[in-house]
Amino acid sequence: MSLPVVAIIGRPNVGKSTLVNRLSGMMDAIVHDEPGVTRDRTYRSAFWRDRDFLVVDTGGLVFDDDTEFLPLIREQAMMALAEASAAIMVVDGQAGPTAADEAIATWLRQQSVPVLLAVNKCESPDQGLIQAAEFWALGLGEPYPVSGIHGNGTGELLDALMEFLPATSELEDIDEIKVAIVGRPNVGKSSLLNAFVGENRAIVSPISGTTRDTIDMVVERDGQRYRLIDTAGIRKKKQVDYGPEFFGINRSFKAIRRADVVLLVLDAIDGVTEQDQKLAGRITEDGRACVIVVNKWDAIEKDSYTIYDYERHLKERLHFTDWAETIFVSARTGQRVEKILDLVNTAAEQHKRRVSTSVINEVLQEALNWHTPPTTRQGRQGKIYYGTQVTTRPPTVALFVNDPKLFNDNFRRYIERQFRQQLGFTGTPLRLLWRGKKVRDMEQSPNRAVKV
Repeated sequence: MSLPVVAIIGRPNVGKSTLVNRLSGMMDAIVHDEPGVTRDRTYRSAFWRDRDFLVVDTGGLVFDDDTEFLPLIREQAMMALAEASAAIMVVDGQAGPTAADEAIATWLRQQSVPVLLAVNKCESPDQGLIQAAEFWALGLGEPYPVSGIHGNGTGELLDALMEFLPATSELEDIDEIKVAIVGRPNVGKSSLLNAFVGENRAIVSPISGTTRDTIDMVVERDGQRYRLIDTAGIRKKKQVDYGPEFFGINRSFKAIRRADVVLLVLDAIDGVTEQDQKLAGRITEDGRACVIVVNKWDAIEKDSYTIYDYERHLKERLHFTDWAETIFVSARTGQRVEKILDLVNTAAEQHKRRVSTSVINEVLQEALNWHTPPTTRQGRQGKIYYGTQVTTRPPTVALFVNDPKLFNDNFRRYIERQFRQQLGFTGTPLRLLWRGKKVRDMEQSPNRAVKV
């Protein structure tokens, strides 16, 4: 579904992210008492009356300062406005109109996008009207007194916004694949996002930690829509101080959980680090499909053995994600970037794949013909009665057995390998639930004792 976009514009520290949280009904945007926390443009889903739309949080606009990230933040805000159906300029009702507000208002009046004026931090309804009245001078029409913290006045603001947005029923419904881009700081996640979309969608800098929040971007290819989610670089926990980076990393973990497929981006120069291993483990634990993207491949000196040596290195360090496909790319040059989406398609399809019970049991029977379950010293042998797939995302198969304790780790891994060899499941974790006969019978007949 291609949703209309509403850009939130304003100078630093007027409460744009707080208002975004209020309008979207989610406490997702990072809010911290410090100017410049938001740098890129970040998207949040919102709904009002009969309208679905996206609210785009942007960094604080400053026109008379070109230090550090400010020019890049301006570029991001301008891009947000270019794709918006409407914009909301946010000002600080307690501070009153400032020269920076006037500069932004002058710029907005020159744009073709309709603009609403939200006077934030008007916690008192009576005082809010007086505070808002000062902002008529900006020439953007009626100023709406609101409180991003308490929600005062946001209903009236949203009612006015509806005039510029199409009804949800008028929008085309298209399925999308959610793709989270995760990795350590400075491995090229934002560069990869920009390479996908063909524009400077995210701020890219050699300074680690440039991306602080998760950034959503929708792209389409061959009729398939992808929601690409760039995330903050995830460092070791002991290296992270409480503040914007702390919140950004938590958003990254949430992005993994809400994704269909995760792109785990590695730095080809650094190889697989301990932190990369932990991230791969997190992806597996959360049951997400995965593609391993080795970035900066153009910076590696190569001979005919390089790629094979590197693949062996990956297999040794990330053996627990050997089901994930690997691709070697350069976000800087665009080398093989387009092929990533082909692997994403495969992983997403396998992640939601369902196999019939009859096929699962055929695979089980063949596996048991080649390798019977182990026998204990006391002569007890494991027996598998049957298996059935119980859910998808990730594919999960319940195996009903006489006693799960009779099946050691080696045999369990053997069964999983057989499923993968016979059925595929490329790019997705595969979960096997070993369920004992007592548990099964008690579930079927909970009110009577079962003789085993």
